[in-house]
Amino acid sequence: MFGLGIGELVLILVIVLVIFGAGRLPEVGSALGKGIRNFRKATKEPPEIEVKEEEDKKPIEEKKE
Repeated sequence: MFGLGIGELVLILVIVLVIFGAGRLPEVGSALGKGIRNFRKATKEPPEIEVKEEEDKKPIEEKKE
């Protein structure tokens, strides 16, 4: 996909393991998966935009000197 071989993937995994530790590795993987899933969902669906009408706009009064 990105032109990465087995050696590069192992090196990246070792670096991530050193930085985050073995205990937090599942949390990091889960967060990464959720982020990718939300990104794919956001790119496929059209954005939902709420339009609210403004209530009783009062004109801004100028200060008199």
